Amino acid sequence: MTALVQAGRGAPPAVAQESAQFLTFMLGGEVYAIGILAIKEIIEYDGLTTVPLMPECVRGVINLRGAVVPVMDLAARFGRPPTQIGKRTAIVIVEIDADGEQQVVGVMVDAVNAVIDIPPGDIEKAPQFGARIRAEFISGMGKVNGKFVILLNTDQVLSVAELEAMAQVGGSHAEA
Repeated sequence: MTALVQAGRGAPPAVAQESAQFLTFMLGGEVYAIGILAIKEIIEYDGLTTVPLMPECVRGVINLRGAVVPVMDLAARFGRPPTQIGKRTAIVIVEIDADGEQQVVGVMVDAVNAVIDIPPGDIEKAPQFGARIRAEFISGMGKVNGKFVILLNTDQVLSVAELEAMAQVGGSHAEA
């Protein structure tokens, strides 16, 4: 696996009260974004090792410099058909807060776009209805060039506790 971008660690913090930086990416024809400070790196998709009895949205694990990192298919997490692997498919390595501990998770996306600055005045509250994903997964809606970019709440979307609960439910169905 080849590292494409390294960010977050050692990167200067976002300037307070000014623009915040986000990594934008494509997923099912829609543009989403994750705050750049949560991103560790971006790697090319190079296959996964599947793990039995995992929720459908966990596609498998990768070996990232000796560490086992679970990889989540965001499309499947949002209740859509699984991501089709293409030339631009990438895995975004994200660090989340899981019950006070830092956890590293890979996120499979159709294509990575760019790092953009969004001023706080151009970020609207998450809609309570109408979005095609759960409201708690959205931290806000960024206005960029007259269009909205869905800003994801990575701690909610990638919740390890919720994934463990999903795995237990899946495991009990498999045992039945």
